Formats: sequence, C-alpha cells, structure tokens
Amino acid sequence: MLSKGCKQCHIGAKMVLFVTGICGKDCWYCPISYERKGKDNTYANDRLVKSDRDIIDEAKMMGALGTGVTGGEALLDMDKVTRYCRLLKDEFGPEHHIHLYTGTAPSTTKLNALKGLVDEIRMHPPQEMWENILDTDYIRAAKEAKEMGFEVTIEVPSLPGLKHLIQALPYIDYLNINELEWSETNAKCMREQGYSLEDDYHNAVPGAMEWAKELLSANKKVHWCSSTFKDSVQLRERLKRIAQNTAREFDEITEDGTVVYGFWIPEDKLPDDLEENMYQEFDDHIELAWWLLSDYPDDFPGEKKIIERYPNDGMIVEVTPL
Repeated sequence: MLSKGCKQCHIGAKMVLFVTGICGKDCWYCPISYERKGKDNTYANDRLVKSDRDIIDEAKMMGALGTGVTGGEALLDMDKVTRYCRLLKDEFGPEHHIHLYTGTAPSTTKLNALKGLVDEIRMHPPQEMWENILDTDYIRAAKEAKEMGFEVTIEVPSLPGLKHLIQALPYIDYLNINELEWSETNAKCMREQGYSLEDDYHNAVPGAMEWAKELLSANKKVHWCSSTFKDSVQLRERLKRIAQNTAREFDEITEDGTVVYGFWIPEDKLPDDLEENMYQEFDDHIELAWWLLSDYPDDFPGEKKIIERYPNDGMIVEVTPL
C-alpha cells in the first residue's frame, strides 16, 4: 500500500524541495552531499533557489503533481516551509500533494502552522528510540497530526532493530523503509560500523533487506524503497517528464530521460535545404539533429560530435566525436 506521495514519486512527478542543509542532529548514516550538508541553501530538484519564481518554474518544467519538502531539518525554518508550501498550493491548487520530512516530532504549534499546506507528515525517529517508540514524542505527534487531518508516515533507513517499529503501526498510516545507502559523506562511518558496499554498481549495503523482512510481512502499511529504485527508476521518470517539456524539436529523448543532439563547429555555411526547426545557432557552434551529422558528414565540414546530457542543459553524460 503506497501513499499518494510515493505513487507520485514512482512516476517521477514529485519535485524535491530541499529547504536547508542545516540540521540539529548528526545521524551517522546521513547521505546528504558535502555540497548541501550544513549549508543554508534551498534547492528545487537540482536548481539553486534564488527567488520564489525558481520553485514555480522548476515545478512547471517537470510537470510536478506534488512536492516533497526535505533537508537537513526543514522545520528549523518554519517561515520558509510555510511560505514555499503556500506558494505551491496557490499556484497549482490544493490537489498539489505536499509531504514533509522531519527528524523531529512536530509540536502542536508547528502542526497547526502546517495545516492546510502540508498533506503528509513523514517523521524520522532515531534508531535509539525504536525499541521504546510508544513512550516517545513521535507517537504524540502522530496522534495529533492524524486528528488534524494529516496523513502520517514514519520513514527510516533499514537498520537493525526495525522490528520494534511494529508497535507504532496502529498510530500511523504508512511506514517507509529506505534501503541503507553509502554516500561520500557517510562512507567512513559505514566502515566503522562494519558495513560494506553490495557491489561496484550500487550504493546499497548488503543484508539491509534482512533487517526489514519481519516488518514487511507484518502489515500492508509497510513499504520498502530500494536504492536501485531511487537511483534509476525515480530519477529516470523525473528526467523524462523534464525532457518532454523542454526538449527542442531536433533533440532525441532516450529511454533514460536524457537528450541527444549534434554539436557542429562549421567550416562552411549550413546546407540550403536544412529546415529551421532542425538546428539552433550559437556564437561559436551550431546544435542540430545528431543523425544529420552521423548520416551526412560531408554536408557538415568541421568539428562534429554527438552529445548526450540531462535535459534542460543539465549534466553531460557522454560525448562521441565523429
């Protein structure tokens, strides 16, 4: 059983709004990059937010049906959270689904401030609290949030002791378990904990699913989210949505959501019969359909290459000289 927010993630329709990299906790398994960790910057997906317009433009560019608000600890800056959520609801309507991650148990005051702006609260109680979760403030917050009309989720990484969270299931709507992942910022701590990488191609820690097995069979509320899904399916579907909204007529959109086009530094003028929608001129080069350079190289004397990159002038994936 998936929440509405998770269903939107599955089709790449959820924008990620990273409010701040500041956080009052120091979880050893935190995967946030050095670029963002501890820094008070806001990102809409990978776009650095300099104005409210950046958030709306990014959501429109990907055709977002909803937004996941995260950090750092987003609730350390309630003004930003409430302003951005109101901005999204005003622009896209109440059906724009917003879920918010927090490592805290939000107070009654904060829940009241989020009411009508956030649809789902996703709390991350630290591992040391799992065994006695019913005696923590997280259950108080879960009860209050549900009474106020929020959907309530506990979302945690796959670590030993997950079985203790079975007792929390009656008080929440969903329990999401994320496969434990390596990153550049937690690699040292992972080694200190005795964990290793599953293989050379994935960030997963071997055996992480074993810790979740008892919970996964306990209740339909429990959902497993693999690192492979996050790294491939979720990102790919989001890129496809962006590509469909931003690609030029001559760009080819791949199955992975990247775009492919030709790059030409001409020694001669353009062929007379080339249609205007098949190229774009820049000061020092021309971009055009890649197959024109590949199939008709003699018509395009000069330096030629094929470029594959993320959509909307994103990261270059591959360059193939011709």
